[in-house]
Amino acid sequence: MAASAVHAAAEGVRSNDGAPLAGCDHVVVFPFMAKGHMIPLLHFATALAAHHGDELRVTLVTTPANLAFARRRLPPSSVRVVTIPFPAHPDLPAGVESTSALPSPSLFPAFLRATALLREPFAAFLASLPSPPLVLVSDFFLGFTQRVADDAGVRRLTFNGMSAFSLALCFTLATRRPFVGVEDGAELHVPGFPEDVRITADEVPDAVVEGENLDDPVTQFLVDEVRDWEHRSWGVLVNSFAALDSDYAAILETFYLPSSRAWLVGPLFLAASESPETKQQDDDDDDEEGCLRWLDERAGRPGSVVYVPFGTQVHLPAAQLDELAHGLVDSGHAFLWAVGRPGAGEWSPPVDAGRYGKIVRGWVPQRRVLSHPAVGAFVTHAGWNSVLESPAAGRPMLAWPVMAEQAANAKHVADIIGAGIRMDRRRCPNTGAAVVVGRAQVADKVRRLMDGAEEGRTIRAKAKEIRQVALSAVAENGTSRVALRQLVDELRSSYIDGYGDGDGERSAANSKTVSPASDANYER
Repeated sequence: MAASAVHAAAEGVRSNDGAPLAGCDHVVVFPFMAKGHMIPLLHFATALAAHHGDELRVTLVTTPANLAFARRRLPPSSVRVVTIPFPAHPDLPAGVESTSALPSPSLFPAFLRATALLREPFAAFLASLPSPPLVLVSDFFLGFTQRVADDAGVRRLTFNGMSAFSLALCFTLATRRPFVGVEDGAELHVPGFPEDVRITADEVPDAVVEGENLDDPVTQFLVDEVRDWEHRSWGVLVNSFAALDSDYAAILETFYLPSSRAWLVGPLFLAASESPETKQQDDDDDDEEGCLRWLDERAGRPGSVVYVPFGTQVHLPAAQLDELAHGLVDSGHAFLWAVGRPGAGEWSPPVDAGRYGKIVRGWVPQRRVLSHPAVGAFVTHAGWNSVLESPAAGRPMLAWPVMAEQAANAKHVADIIGAGIRMDRRRCPNTGAAVVVGRAQVADKVRRLMDGAEEGRTIRAKAKEIRQVALSAVAENGTSRVALRQLVDELRSSYIDGYGDGDGERSAANSKTVSPASDANYER
């Protein structure tokens, strides 16, 4: 690409008054291209612009096919979006630039490998800027961004999308492996954690168990592209708040550089909600299945409905979906079950949901559903985004972990926070596959949350208490708002205008993959 094109890209990154951005005023955010990873960082960018827009300008980096998704969820006047080209990969269909577009989950490893090829165009983008940015905030899957940031002398905050508790637990178990050789059902103390944090072998998160399997292509990608770079980050951005996670932030920090800090600035969707520009652009705008109308019909019985969003993001076998359907009906409680298209395939319910149940397959406005007065409990796979949404709405959880770090989240919810109960997990000793949870256990767990016994009352009260604490955390002078202010202050006070050792790398060779700043790749 000609030098004039590089100049155009650099000049395109401007403040609202038209002047090129000074580096100390510029934050670059680069999410991984999966909705569960993108949305929290879109919320972070929005919160940063809402609370620090008078002193900072925010640029979000993504790829062309993700542009519309990002723009819809960002305030257009204060967060800019730059696109860099998504690289071709022989195993991916053309145009697939997000995990939601993958025709099969089996292509996820190929998708990861393709994202690693974004290194060159991203390095070219950074090299095109008038000054080095104040900080780069990027997803842990994008491990190459640490190398690019190091070369450019730019500090990087890594984002894992997990709580400090779960991330520290996974790192501790993966490095020290205290569960090896422990008998089934026997409890063990997690080294470095408070004495009351104990687990069994069945509670070890899948991410840890699979982390030793080098035959697994995702594990191999993490070894090749992520692990050695993750722990070199300047700090860790955590989508959580002090009341839930402050006890574990210090443990998490020990896995990074000695000066690194864990910054608890969430819940990010609450921190971003004060932006008036995004109130009509919420993820929850659409209700194609009429879920809210259905709940309105039951508003006369507050807390009577169980919301079950299983199947939309996780993949349960048909046998497990069958048992879940029977268990929900047998519980005797009304339920709204979002089976979803990607998770359930052609599966059909084996039992009539009856007039008290509603099964949907389309998009559900989850936060509005959770906040509806008719909803009394939330059955969740315990992904951290959902875990945060539930107590923020004051709803107790039945945490049913399926993959990744979800077992750690479920333990956090049930045993430490006290805002829910866990579904028991067992694995087949021969295959390692999850044992199907029977309908009787499903019905029993739902009743424990929903009925009037003391256990359910205590859990529901705790969930409502956490809601108030979460709202306070993101309010003026709340712990998360203060942490965000301290993060910005520390970055600005220590900013050095220059790429350091990487300054000499800002060459035309690096800039050849930067596209001109046009409407196609740069959104003002």
